[in-house]
Amino acid sequence: MKIYLDNCCFNRPYDDQSNIRIRLETEAKLYIQNLIKEGKVRLVWSYILDFENAQNPFEERRLRIKKWQDFANEDVEENQEILKNARRLNSIGLRRMDCLHVACAIYAKCDYFITTDNGILKKSNKIREIIIIDPINFIRELEDAD
Repeated sequence: MKIYLDNCCFNRPYDDQSNIRIRLETEAKLYIQNLIKEGKVRLVWSYILDFENAQNPFEERRLRIKKWQDFANEDVEENQEILKNARRLNSIGLRRMDCLHVACAIYAKCDYFITTDNGILKKSNKIREIIIIDPINFIRELEDAD
């Protein structure tokens, strides 16, 4: 199984944990990280994750997130197919960066695009090529499959 975690997902553990949803998503994301480390799911990385992570003003966070590239089984580079698909995704209302993340995941033929971004999650029903899901529901689906 191939998964793509977007930048908000990677940053979730650094968010204010006083909100129960954020705490639960953080725990779920950390669980997913363990699945990646154990080789139970395959992580896809992308050039847009590199770009967006490089914009992080917090050096320690930026460096810790960048280390996840080492666990990736695949690293997607920009190409015309991704850019064309990103333009199509933009036309349904996704923001530019979000379009590029989703387009990279689709290009890599990921099974799941995992995000904590409400904007992406609300538009997920308009995207047929990949399952877009939050970390908590991803774990729920994994457990249901077992």
